[in-house]
Amino acid sequence: MNKTVCLLLLVNLKIFFCDGLDPCCADPCQNRGVCVSKGSDSYECDCTRTGFYDQNCTTPELSTWIASMLKPNPNTVHYILTHYKWIWDIINNISFLRDAIMRYVLTSRSNLVDSPPIYNADYGYKSWEAFSNLSYYTRTLPPLPKHCSTDTGARTLPDAKLVVEKVLLRRRFIPDPQDTSLMFAFFAQHFTHQFFKSDMKKGPAFTKALGHGVDLSHVYGDTLERQHKLRLFKDGKLKYQVVDGELYPPLVREVQAEMHYPPHVPEEHRFAVGHEAFGLVPGLMMYATIWLREHNRVCDVLKQEHPDWDDEHLFQTTRLILIGETIKIVIEDYVQHLSGYHFKLKFDPQLLFSEKFQYQNRIASEFNTLYHWHPLLPDAFQVQEKMYTYPQFFFNNSIVMEHGISNLVESFTKQRAGRISGGRNLPPAVQGMAIKVLEQNRETRYQSFNAYRKRFNMRPYRSFEDMTGDKELAAELESLYGDVDSVEFYTGLLVEKPRSGAVFGETMVEMGAPYSLKGLLGNPICSPQYWMPSTFGGTVGFEIVNSASLKKLVCLNVKGPCPMVSFKVPDIKVHSLTNVNLSSTSSINSGISPTVLLKERTSEL
Repeated sequence: MNKTVCLLLLVNLKIFFCDGLDPCCADPCQNRGVCVSKGSDSYECDCTRTGFYDQNCTTPELSTWIASMLKPNPNTVHYILTHYKWIWDIINNISFLRDAIMRYVLTSRSNLVDSPPIYNADYGYKSWEAFSNLSYYTRTLPPLPKHCSTDTGARTLPDAKLVVEKVLLRRRFIPDPQDTSLMFAFFAQHFTHQFFKSDMKKGPAFTKALGHGVDLSHVYGDTLERQHKLRLFKDGKLKYQVVDGELYPPLVREVQAEMHYPPHVPEEHRFAVGHEAFGLVPGLMMYATIWLREHNRVCDVLKQEHPDWDDEHLFQTTRLILIGETIKIVIEDYVQHLSGYHFKLKFDPQLLFSEKFQYQNRIASEFNTLYHWHPLLPDAFQVQEKMYTYPQFFFNNSIVMEHGISNLVESFTKQRAGRISGGRNLPPAVQGMAIKVLEQNRETRYQSFNAYRKRFNMRPYRSFEDMTGDKELAAELESLYGDVDSVEFYTGLLVEKPRSGAVFGETMVEMGAPYSLKGLLGNPICSPQYWMPSTFGGTVGFEIVNSASLKKLVCLNVKGPCPMVSFKVPDIKVHSLTNVNLSSTSSINSGISPTVLLKERTSEL
């Protein structure tokens, strides 16, 4: 009996064994049971603490069965949270009810993320290496074993370029029904680059972001050497230049901090900031400038409060304050917008002080892949009355200087981002990146999209139309993959049908929320040992953290009146960008090589 036939029998019947084939390759253990092979003719499933038992961990314990009967499915919960506004308005104003719901949200989501971590790309079983080697991204599901066949008899995986062209590439711009703005899109890109820093010299399984969380290394640099190049070493501040009465980042030639700029960028526009790739687009440099100004502003506040503190004390405390501000803005502005919930999310670390919670985090490779939100990007970028195509926008800090931070903020607030899930909304300019993501996921042997849905307690899709809700898209997927269980993780995330009126599909939310909330609340500043006024320089610094918001961050750091600033496009008429010629936005036509655009994954969102 050949191996393909054996594997099919194992998958479907779980009782046949074949010489030379690991029975665990058929994934016989369900519901997070761990398979342990015992030669080529036997295996056992470890069902410990899964809530299931029997040979393959498929029979629920009584408590598990009762819980499954009572627990609503994720889409029902989402519907309740995004409807009945009058009820949520009442709950939001009753402190103990709001706190209780927020505590449940945090614990139920965070418990879905393994802590301590279990796997990485080279270890699909528990090992000290998988736990201790911080140079790896961790893995939520173990990689497909190298000795197991990835062909279940239907077909091998389709060409990555063909997948992108057939089901991911944009035909026409599909706006996000939640009215997400480009201000949100650039925040997502800027925020996540502090912990999504793949070390491509070692391979896609490795990260250079040793902090594995919110450490603001994208503001201060990821090494002490880089940090020192960016610091003024006076009053705790970062180096800067003043243009028209406003602070901007210093130039590379002045601080000698490495940045990734193509040769054509003039020296006077080569700004130096914490992340070496943030010169890629003006949206990133806009946020880098805002946080630079905020750091130096907070230093002034602390200096007035503590005139006896030295430079180092001022710098280190200001960094902790900005980390706190970031987490509050992410939860109460950023995640709040993404969720679409009428329930008002709350950043209050004390909600978890009575719970079992580990204040540590490891960035998962799957979280890194999940966050490729390039469909948010428009066909072109409008700043005030000017329209910029991708070639004009890439590596062009002159836009920052010409328009100024205030005008950039207002322009990006007014421009609508694209819908992420639902397929066929990936801008042509970044199609090379999408191909690379698929190739890297195959190199690191990701399990299927349906496997991840099961891991996060979602029903696996039964058909392509079940997955997409679109007959034409479903037909294209079937011609590519043949079997719905063969659809890859990244492909599935982008083609999955979006929830009603939402930017995302179910899987993106049900997977992304646990990673996000565990990473945010697992930060050391949220622990009982840190979360107190003295950590932040006293009540004044603590108040800066507790009152932080996107609007306040911008308004305190621009010259003149505060611009319109929101993660949601306001209800005003804006210019339509649907008729921009897409051919001019391709990275091939931009004169910038795809290698440059992909370097350090600078284009990832």
